[in-house]
Amino acid sequence: MVALARKTLVYEWRKFLPAALAVAFSGLLLLMMTALMLGIFSSAGVYVSRSSGDIWAGYPGTQTVELGRPIPRDTEMWLRMDPAVVQVEPFQWIDGNWRGPVERGSVSVSISGIEPGPNGMMFSQALSAVDRARLFEPGAVIVDAADLDKLGLEVGGVAFLNGHGVKIVAAAEGLRMLGGVNIVTSIATARLLIDDASERDKVAYYVARLAPGVDPDVVRERLAPIAANHRFAVWTQEEFARTAAAYWMFETGAGLGFIFLSGVVFLVGVVITSQTLFAAVTSSVREYAMLNALGAGIGALRRVILEQAFWVGILGVLLGGLVSGLLALLAQGQDVPIAFDYSAAAICGAFVMLIALISGFFTVGAINHLEPANLLR
Repeated sequence: MVALARKTLVYEWRKFLPAALAVAFSGLLLLMMTALMLGIFSSAGVYVSRSSGDIWAGYPGTQTVELGRPIPRDTEMWLRMDPAVVQVEPFQWIDGNWRGPVERGSVSVSISGIEPGPNGMMFSQALSAVDRARLFEPGAVIVDAADLDKLGLEVGGVAFLNGHGVKIVAAAEGLRMLGGVNIVTSIATARLLIDDASERDKVAYYVARLAPGVDPDVVRERLAPIAANHRFAVWTQEEFARTAAAYWMFETGAGLGFIFLSGVVFLVGVVITSQTLFAAVTSSVREYAMLNALGAGIGALRRVILEQAFWVGILGVLLGGLVSGLLALLAQGQDVPIAFDYSAAAICGAFVMLIALISGFFTVGAINHLEPANLLR
């Protein structure tokens, strides 16, 4: 009976093609929604993920970089006193108001003040040494290439940031952040953009690099008591990036919206797939009745239908994965923030197979009341 399920799919593929396409479309939606969700929320931690610091120090309770507050200046000293720390640098984050072309009006932006030296840790994975060197020029800023249109300027363009004249000296990739435009400048320029002179020497974060082979979790645990006594907190790079993504995903409600929509896609996929499978099986009910008359039990026939659903799910996963890959390549070429994760893709594939199998269980109802005597009519 197992061979019968596969042979039926091969010789009557036109009947089962709509079900396979329904599964593939459900898988496509789930995969692309997951990739978009991961891409969007991973950009919340772009400050962390695109930098090479192993340890971050900031205000206690900070959940994402955008919520940072000034921390004591002696934080840098406490970090440097740890034997595993080999480099420490400040990172300044402030709000900004960008005024470019008159027709564009003002744009709310985020200003990232970094050390522009070639060994700087902030955005070390996004900025080349040449681009970093350009930040030594007073008033020089770098933006993500995808944000140039939003700002209404090209490289070399001049605008006003917090009332001070600035110039775009380069456009890089990998600086785009969730919810706004990231303006990268030297920490010296960033301090000049702070209107309150008494606040210019205050820093929101310190980033530290550890000696090769040192476990960041061990250093964080060692620094935790010191941090608690001196009004700052420490996180590992991975921990801070995960906290930022979780904040935007759950605290803002955006992630719950994605989860709810995924549930809707799952339910719609089950309904459409079960209906198409039911129609395919119903069209062959006389053949199932004949097999029943020849001695095949209802249980064996149900197993045939369930295996058909299984192979329909496999085909749907393959089709959905192929189309998702092509769409991902297209999206990356258009600067759409997507990210694929193998574990997330595996979970999506499992949900797609679950759609197919649940649909199969609904479909077995088509043969619950087989009457071989109807073949005599």
